[in-house]
Amino acid sequence: MKSPRSIELLAPAKNLECAMAAIDHGADAVYIGASRFSARAAAGNTLEDLEELVKYAHLYNVRIYVALNTILKDEELKDTEELIWKLYKIGVDALIVQDMGILKLNIPPIPLHASTQVDNRDVEKAIFMKEVGFRQIVLARELSIEEIRKIHEAVPDTSLEVFIHGALCVSYSGQCYISQACFNRSANRGECAQFCRLSFDIIDSEGKFITKNKHLLSLKDVNHSNNLEEIIDAGASSLKIEGRLKDVAYVKNVTAYYRQKLDSIIKRRPDLKRASSGKEKYNFVPQLDKSFSRGSTDYFLHGRSSDIFSFDTPKSLGEEMGYVKEIRGNYFTVAGVKSFNNGDGLCYIDGNGKLQGFRVNRVDENRLYPQEMPSFKPKTVLFRNFDQEFDKIMQHKSSERKIYVNIELAETPSGFSLTIRDEDRNMACIAVERERVEAHTPQNDNIRNQLSKLGNTPFLAQDVRIDLDGNWFIPSSELSEIRRKAVEELLMVIKINYFQEIAVLENKNVPFPKKELTYLGNVMNENAFSFYRDHGVEKIAPAFEKKEEKGVALMFCKHCLRYSMGWCPVHQKQKSPYKEPYSLISSDGKKFRLEFDCKRCQMKVYAEN
Repeated sequence: MKSPRSIELLAPAKNLECAMAAIDHGADAVYIGASRFSARAAAGNTLEDLEELVKYAHLYNVRIYVALNTILKDEELKDTEELIWKLYKIGVDALIVQDMGILKLNIPPIPLHASTQVDNRDVEKAIFMKEVGFRQIVLARELSIEEIRKIHEAVPDTSLEVFIHGALCVSYSGQCYISQACFNRSANRGECAQFCRLSFDIIDSEGKFITKNKHLLSLKDVNHSNNLEEIIDAGASSLKIEGRLKDVAYVKNVTAYYRQKLDSIIKRRPDLKRASSGKEKYNFVPQLDKSFSRGSTDYFLHGRSSDIFSFDTPKSLGEEMGYVKEIRGNYFTVAGVKSFNNGDGLCYIDGNGKLQGFRVNRVDENRLYPQEMPSFKPKTVLFRNFDQEFDKIMQHKSSERKIYVNIELAETPSGFSLTIRDEDRNMACIAVERERVEAHTPQNDNIRNQLSKLGNTPFLAQDVRIDLDGNWFIPSSELSEIRRKAVEELLMVIKINYFQEIAVLENKNVPFPKKELTYLGNVMNENAFSFYRDHGVEKIAPAFEKKEEKGVALMFCKHCLRYSMGWCPVHQKQKSPYKEPYSLISSDGKKFRLEFDCKRCQMKVYAEN
């Protein structure tokens, strides 16, 4: 019989607190930034914090992946190599990398994951990544179920990582240069300026306005909570939540929600298993609409659709609560079934299509008394983007993760032995030499009670078996002491038995799928140049950040404004009333030309001034 396939829930963390919370709320793996070279420059962490995290994670067989997924300058290579060795020595399980120059460094046998910044969106790229040694490939967010399946069929023994929840980049990851061009902040070096969340006007070639002051490049957030099984069956084995800049409340809530969804699938699927140990107990009900969300979309998983963009606002709407029924002096009433709390944050879209927000001072059933009366009208739909009571729960301990153990107290020729076995078959046994003394009262209940007191340890007693020939007296203090020693030994056994994957890079002569690399190859350093030459690339242009090229495309988007307007000649068979090319105009007057590449079904963005 084929062994069950391990499915990993991969959660984000900007710091130690978020990472610990992710583990407690059900993550099988956590990805986090180191002190430098992470694609989220604002989410760096010290080696000391990472070491503490690794020790905690490995108790539950949770893996820690450190993101070193920026392109590197030549002068940064030595520091990168030193950092990688330090991460390896503290037990980090894998590195998420973009720069192929890292593969030319003298690095330890630590597994490498190919970041989504590498632009992993086709079979040829996936095969190459596998052949040069990557153990896990983070796929582009834009892929469909069929595209994921085809890649899995091409590299069936390589783990595929798929984004299942969170913010979407409008450009293919690793192929966005507009932040560098406009603000000298490279997305490929962790300094994205969030250009795609700005508002724009769009005009045609004659200067006619098509629409004004809209967030035309801002997408909703992906939400695949109803597509998990389909994604798993397509071949994904690592399900990734986006959010290395999100707060701890987001990490707790979203991780717990997907943990429950995934557990329900695994429970009825004997061909699947959880990738880590333990079981969580929550003191709240996870709800995705309680956390930051620009609205939900399944993006291109099932083909192109019109629900992917969020033109009115790039901010979080939250959960829909009902609509304004009546406005009376200093309060208004709401028609809806959900209850409000004092201190809630509410928002709505005004008549100009802009998001407006306000705070509720006091709630009296369906009557709400705001700090200041908003300028809305009856029938206005209300959203809650801050739930005061839910946030209070999230700011405190909201989950406990425990590993189930079986405990057995037995007799030995010279006394007693206490054995603890966990769900992963780790075992600790403590022998105690002691004279057996008959007790005057029944002892089993007290023994079972004392041995079950596992308190703040990672363990929870599932079964306590007492295998004694007589009703022997053992003081509670002595039971407590041998339990403590057994727990200490079991913790040591778990640490010793933890499986740390070893991955030695082989110098395979594998040809890269292309003979020429443009600036889109993101080749920043001499190591990277050497890597691609070794793999048959004959012409290599430097990275955009190294030598900014004029007149080249700065964004490559599956999102298409012509489609969103209803004028796609391929899918909608509609002709636009406006003359191309169209241009985006930013609030500071910068102009960007749009080009529609129907053959590749993508939109390109070029700077015009």
